[in-house]
Amino acid sequence: MQSPNSQLAEAITKILLTLIFLGGVFWFVTVGATLGGGGIENFRIDWLDLVLLSFATFRLGRLIAFDRVAEPFRAPFTRTVKDLSGAGSTVVPRGKGVQRALGQLISCPICAGTWVAAGLVVLMYFFPGPTHAFLIMTAVIGGAELIHNATEAFCWTGTLNRARTGQIFNNRSEEDQNDR
Repeated sequence: MQSPNSQLAEAITKILLTLIFLGGVFWFVTVGATLGGGGIENFRIDWLDLVLLSFATFRLGRLIAFDRVAEPFRAPFTRTVKDLSGAGSTVVPRGKGVQRALGQLISCPICAGTWVAAGLVVLMYFFPGPTHAFLIMTAVIGGAELIHNATEAFCWTGTLNRARTGQIFNNRSEEDQNDR
């Protein structure tokens, strides 16, 4: 059995090695994009591309981290558990070492989004036409998701406020009967 200090040292070593590995992958992709093709000096991203990248990254990060459609790809690294609040479910990492690090990466939409953004920029560099079409599609979906989330938040807040003041009906049929 290992002492607590050696377990801590081993855990820190695994975390550092994982960070070095992931940082190396990111660096390799970035340098590859810089040195390949016509050179980075010919590559420009205008404000519209930046907006598209933002919405597409938002949507794809959430797709990777939360959507059921991506669950088979997350399964080796994460598991979905019921949220303690009862509001739904939460994606949590599983395993140890690299498996856990990858689980933490893909269970966080912002973390996954960082890699998605890097990948999209590299794709824009090498394949601008198809990537731009893909960006438009995912950005529209991302914008629609933001509108949907805002609508749900307003509805939930309104329902909560009505419930607190006692102005909420128990079910829809009572409301319909009062209107007649």
